[in-house]
Amino acid sequence: MADADDEPTIPRAAVNKLIKELLPNTRVANDARELVLNCCTEFIHLISSEANEICNNQMKKTISPEHILAALESLGYGSYLDEVKSVLEECKTVAAKKRKGSTRLENLGIPEEELLRQQQELFAKARQEQAEIEQQEWLQLQAAQAAQQQQQQTAGSVGNNALGDDTNDIDEDKDGDDD
Repeated sequence: MADADDEPTIPRAAVNKLIKELLPNTRVANDARELVLNCCTEFIHLISSEANEICNNQMKKTISPEHILAALESLGYGSYLDEVKSVLEECKTVAAKKRKGSTRLENLGIPEEELLRQQQELFAKARQEQAEIEQQEWLQLQAAQAAQQQQQQTAGSVGNNALGDDTNDIDEDKDGDDD
C-alpha cells in the first residue's frame, strides 16, 4: 500500500487561501488546517470515484458535470445540488467569455487591418534580411573558392619551377662533367 505522502492532495496554499478568505478574522490552528486539507482531499476522492462509477455504468469514457451531480445525489449531498449547479453555470459563462472574449489583439486598440499590414512589413523585412545573409554567404563562398584556386595555381607554378630547376641539374650531369 502506498504512503499517505504519495497520494495526490490539494496544495496547502490553496486551502490556506480559502480559509483566510472564508474566515478572515479567525485564527485556525495548523492541525485544523491539515484536517481541512485531508477532508477536502478525501471528499474530492469520494465524489470523483462515485462519478467514475456512474460514468462507467453509462458506458461513457469521460466524466461530465452530470456525472458529478449524480454522484453528489447518490452520496447524500443532494442538498448542495442547487448551489453546485449555480457554480457550474458560472464556470460555463466564464469559459464561454474566455473563448470568445477579448483577446490581447483586441486590447491593443489597433485595427486588424493595421496589424496585418505591420505583419506583412515584418515578413518582407525578414525575407530581405535572409536574402542579404544568403548573398553574403554566397560571396564569401565565391571568395574562398577563388582564394583556393589562386593557391592551387601558385602551388602548381612553384612546383613546376622547382621541377624545372631539378631537371636542369640532371641534364647537366648527363654531359659527363662531374663537378
